[in-house]
Amino acid sequence: MPPKAAFQATSPQHKMNHIPGNAALTIKSRLHDSLKRMRERILAQYGEAHPYTQRLAFFPRAYEMPRDYPALVEDAAANPHKGWILKPTNASKGQGVRVIGDPSEAPLAPNWLVQEYIGNPHTIRGHKYVLRLYMLIAGIEPVRIYLYRQGFAKLASAPWDPDDIDNVYSQLTNPDINALNEDADVPVEFIDLERYRQWLREQGHDDAALFAQIHDLATLTALSGIDAMRTRSRESGADPLGCYELIGLDCLVDDQLKPWILECNLSPSLGICARPEHGGIVEEEVKASLVSDMISLTGLDRPEQAPRQLDAAALTAEHQRAGNFATLYPNAAIDYTPFAGLPSLADSRLTPERPLALRAHKVSELFDNDQLALYQHDSGQFIQLNDSAALIWLLLGEGQAVNEIVEQLQAMSDATRQQIEQDLWATLETWQQYGLLAPADSTSPAMQRTGSQRLVSSQAMTLTFAGQRWRLSAPEEPVADCLQAHFRPLLAGHAAQDADTSLCLAVLESTNGYCLTDGARILRSRLHLNEISPAIEHALLNHAAGENTCVIDLVLLNTDQQQLALLAPLNDTDCLASLGTVADQLSATLTHGARLASSATAALTPLNLPVAGMPFAAENHCQPLALLALIPKEAAAEKGPLAAMSLLLPYAFQGQRSTLDEQTLSTLYTFCQQVPLHLSPRDPASLEKACREALAIAPTFPTTPAWKEMTPTGV
Repeated sequence: MPPKAAFQATSPQHKMNHIPGNAALTIKSRLHDSLKRMRERILAQYGEAHPYTQRLAFFPRAYEMPRDYPALVEDAAANPHKGWILKPTNASKGQGVRVIGDPSEAPLAPNWLVQEYIGNPHTIRGHKYVLRLYMLIAGIEPVRIYLYRQGFAKLASAPWDPDDIDNVYSQLTNPDINALNEDADVPVEFIDLERYRQWLREQGHDDAALFAQIHDLATLTALSGIDAMRTRSRESGADPLGCYELIGLDCLVDDQLKPWILECNLSPSLGICARPEHGGIVEEEVKASLVSDMISLTGLDRPEQAPRQLDAAALTAEHQRAGNFATLYPNAAIDYTPFAGLPSLADSRLTPERPLALRAHKVSELFDNDQLALYQHDSGQFIQLNDSAALIWLLLGEGQAVNEIVEQLQAMSDATRQQIEQDLWATLETWQQYGLLAPADSTSPAMQRTGSQRLVSSQAMTLTFAGQRWRLSAPEEPVADCLQAHFRPLLAGHAAQDADTSLCLAVLESTNGYCLTDGARILRSRLHLNEISPAIEHALLNHAAGENTCVIDLVLLNTDQQQLALLAPLNDTDCLASLGTVADQLSATLTHGARLASSATAALTPLNLPVAGMPFAAENHCQPLALLALIPKEAAAEKGPLAAMSLLLPYAFQGQRSTLDEQTLSTLYTFCQQVPLHLSPRDPASLEKACREALAIAPTFPTTPAWKEMTPTGV
């Protein structure tokens, strides 16, 4: 964006091709917020079933990372049929855009947006397409919005395949991406809107009905960002008659011929993307005409004739030089007053045929003799009115239109009509900002609280670990469901209040995903959904360690009378799959975590945490008979106590300490000297062979184990 000084130099004769505050439309997350706020306002004023509300169902739901991550996880769990697409919030040309199978894996970092993916696109010759339209906001005071009649259908270079979400050439239509498809005969293809509409008619579709929806969609999208543009323009000192904005509007059409807004592109490319034989010739003609018509409409070619205020005569002249731009707003045929909120004074002067009528919105009136105060129940604003403001409020309450109030105030005052209008609008704008006003025809009942605030309820459970009962709480589905599935063997048949109140863990939603707390401090933050269970396990293992005691997060593979300790990265899905295959072939169970206390025998005590999706053993032996490390194939195959120490140390920790004390280190080395070390690659075949070899040479335990792990009641 240009610097503030550049905007301060604008005037009707010196124009800037940007409007301050355009980010309300051109940054993906801000666009969704703008449309969402408009929809929530209309929903509050008219209700879900009203046609006004239904007209705003054209933008896919979206979640800004990391702020909305918990809400995204909840939505995805409740709607497993939905698809999702990940986008940078402020990038263009398809950079960083990809379809994702599991939205819970979205990055917990700023500047990312996860948007609901429209999985039923309309296709041309079996290829997905997106319409590129050109919308011009010619000014914001008053608001004038135009849409160019020509544009393009941008085709994906590979046939549409809903199951091949990783194929960007099938899923995305951005020409910069598809130009890299070396397998496509036509990597970049543009079809101009004139041919596209003719093709629709040939297919038996009503192109006029589709483009009426597109015009409505474009108008509502632009209006959703006007308040932000006006605010930023005032802050920047920009002349509202000296700024305009050309936006590249991308719309997807689904197989029901319903258009969806995808994004608004700042400074859309006016270069030629397609080859001449693939639509490039028409593309060049359309873009050249677009620029020429835009220069004429905005008056860039005749600055000396620019009006200092845009009245009805100036608007008519602007329409006459609009060329191939269709007028969207103001529109004599369609009333957009409910969506525009409170129109500016300049806006209202262009539409005198539509008297503006307003009423109170969720406001309580408090009287003290001749004094009137207002309390707005959504914003919490408390406003004491002076005599003039009180009179205006009471006249609105009597159902008078704004122009009627102007007439009445003029009859009571020596001020000019222009001054009365300016003072009245200043008052109404303040009330509008505080949420005190709604259109007179709105149907929201008094004092009804509406909006999209999520009510987050938590679920408590009792978890038994290492002989102690913990109180664990987490947001309800899907988080609590995931925890119950993972920790099911450890969940006791007790009420949560039976747990030791000093032993508690809570999963909380935050603006950076999820966080884990023990009631006194935050243990982990910025957690994805699939990172919550490992974080809880790490907290439990940390608590199990203590003075002269360390915890080793190794995997214990148990048969009836033998046990192997495996050093395996549990966050490696391929490694986990290999472990599951081997456990099934050996009829073995798997748990993880063990405590090593400093003693002459250096004996391990199993801690029995479940391994996700694996058979669980409620009772384990007290000492593994061999140590098996799963290593990459290219790793050096060293053996012996020192090699075992180097492999074990990354898995060992001593409570909150980052290192082991001297006595615990000595005990760990004693353990490495006592237990033979075996090495194995991580693939199932090699792992099974290594396990069988280790078990073949290892002794067996007595029929009755010498130690029995304390198990949860009811497991």
